[in-house]
Amino acid sequence: MDSALKVNQGVPQPPAINPKAREIIKKRRSRNLDVPALLEGIREGNTPILAQAITLIESTREEDRKKARELVSACLPLSGNSIRIGITGVPGVGKSTFIEAFGKYLTSSGHKLAVLAIDPSSEKTKGSILGDKTRMETLSNDPHAFIRPSPSGGSLGGVARKTRETVILCEAAGFDTIFIETVGVGQSETTVYSMTDFFLLLMLAGAGDALQGIKRGIMEISDLLVIHKADGNNVGKALQARSLYQGALQLFPPSASGWKPLALTASSLEETGLEKILETILDYMRLTKENGFFQKKRAEQAVYWMRESIDYHLLSQFYDNSHIKKILPEMEKKVREGLVDPFNAASELLKKI
Repeated sequence: MDSALKVNQGVPQPPAINPKAREIIKKRRSRNLDVPALLEGIREGNTPILAQAITLIESTREEDRKKARELVSACLPLSGNSIRIGITGVPGVGKSTFIEAFGKYLTSSGHKLAVLAIDPSSEKTKGSILGDKTRMETLSNDPHAFIRPSPSGGSLGGVARKTRETVILCEAAGFDTIFIETVGVGQSETTVYSMTDFFLLLMLAGAGDALQGIKRGIMEISDLLVIHKADGNNVGKALQARSLYQGALQLFPPSASGWKPLALTASSLEETGLEKILETILDYMRLTKENGFFQKKRAEQAVYWMRESIDYHLLSQFYDNSHIKKILPEMEKKVREGLVDPFNAASELLKKI
């Protein structure tokens, strides 16, 4: 006689040992690799070692700085073979969503993509959420993509201070396309422009005045303006905004690159417009390489970052000076109490170097 009782199959239990334990242990053991070992791992495209090398570059410890300079110098001959694309946009425009959709399109087309996502640091706590990997879940698991969220650290333009060096490492690791996502419009985006070949500005349709919320300077340095979220009932508004923006772009003086900026529409949800965006970027690259602007811009960027490096090291030497460390608190106290003005205080401190 059949029983009314039925034994259901139990829920399979997870293994007692983390299946990725071997990988985790290997990663931990690699934390103290020397420069030749780091370079070898980067050349092989080993992303855990690449991530460790970037952490080394971002370190403020003096011994790490020296090691980082050696590593960047060793990677320089292997760099320079990528398309560097800066991506910014108004708040809520869907930068992370766009990067994931466009990134998947690129990797499916045979490209290797590195995404340097800059998260804003808190002015109060100096902390940062670094949640871009969570927002780009699919791209994070793509073997042909590497996502590195970094805190802006209050740096100009919302770009982490060491992003320039990180680009070099990613190129040495074989990534042919580099995205640099900024914290958004409102910062000085010229910093992003100074380290990228192509600048892409994301916009929304139907968000009030079509030219509200962005600055003329950002539009002037943009090579492509994309009206995002052009799907569903928003398609008509997006096309209308595209026409308006294209007209606005025509009013700007001719670019030194010889390129005429375009306005396009795209939807990450429906994955439309992505092919046209890639075609536009490749057209820009062909034009600027043929007329010499690409090489000239890269050369000027190298000089710019030399000057930025000088400024950073001079500032570091000032605050790391043992004598300055002793007298700075007292001078700050005098400034707070109004006993000395900030300008004379700064002049006195500089004389101590």
